[in-house]
Amino acid sequence: MLRTQTLATLALRTHPSLLRPTLTTLPFTIPTRSLQTPPPRPRKMVEPLSHLPPITRLSPLVLRILGGNPSKFTLQGTNTYLLGAGPRKLLLDTGEGNSLWPQTLKEALEAGNASVGEGVSIETVLLTHWHPDHIGGVPAVRALFPDARVYKNRCTHVSPDQEDIADGQLFRVPGATLRALHTPGHAADHMAFLLEEEDAMFTGDNVLGHGTAVFEDLAVYMGSLERMAGTGFRGRAYPGHGEVIEEGRGKVGEYVRHRLGREEEVLGVLRGEEGGGGGEAGWSSMGIVKVVYKVYPEGLHGPAEGGVVQVLRKLEGEGKVERVGAGGWRIAGAEGQKKSAL
Repeated sequence: MLRTQTLATLALRTHPSLLRPTLTTLPFTIPTRSLQTPPPRPRKMVEPLSHLPPITRLSPLVLRILGGNPSKFTLQGTNTYLLGAGPRKLLLDTGEGNSLWPQTLKEALEAGNASVGEGVSIETVLLTHWHPDHIGGVPAVRALFPDARVYKNRCTHVSPDQEDIADGQLFRVPGATLRALHTPGHAADHMAFLLEEEDAMFTGDNVLGHGTAVFEDLAVYMGSLERMAGTGFRGRAYPGHGEVIEEGRGKVGEYVRHRLGREEEVLGVLRGEEGGGGGEAGWSSMGIVKVVYKVYPEGLHGPAEGGVVQVLRKLEGEGKVERVGAGGWRIAGAEGQKKSAL
């Protein structure tokens, strides 16, 4: 039987880039202006992160337990959440599987024992997605609670000791009801969860408490952001990394506007609005990067190129841009328009 730890190890061997699945390398400032105005450039390359305690009571129903894996990619560490008002709890995500998180989890459970006056147990584990910094602690949970049921969406990287999560599925423990929402883009199996009692959302790695997230497919990711906002939730967003977001739905909207703003910048380059031009060969993705991200050090242009390629592919799918030659891009129909003008 393939255990979760083996799954995480296999994932890292076959996809080494997933060692850094969360924060984009470039710390963008998310714009709140209209799309007619380009997004403002950040004054600082890196904004300092606030300190987060290992264990924090966020609400009567939600306890945050940090994964003990801080880094520039995971921020203060992976957020794991213990939910419920009674002794039977639900755990959301499990960290990356280091030795620190299980001990912190035990401390949180012991504190829970004292508060409810009886033994606290974890009966349900929900995994937002398959990345190693979210699934790695599953063996530790199973060691503590062998009867706990572990759920993960089965789109990718299935482990036979996990149960499927269906879109819209409800999970309940005393005091807390979570409704699953399939939100791919950051990962194909990514799930968000609505906490009905608080009208709040656990956003996983689609929306973070600091900076912006990376994604596998921009078009799919944008659709998921719009779906998340479309639920109409009015409470907090509890992210997979970073601080709690008090205006959760508003932050999701900011993410959408930020991405649309980047698209407008790329289109502006292809239209020649930034000066220069791609000539007959069109613009290369790196050429676009050097214009859009000109205020950033050249050492960051390489990582930024992947995001620009994602934008170009999305725009191509929408019929707004087209490929030309070997690696070039231009506004769709631009050549025909040029000939018509002649």
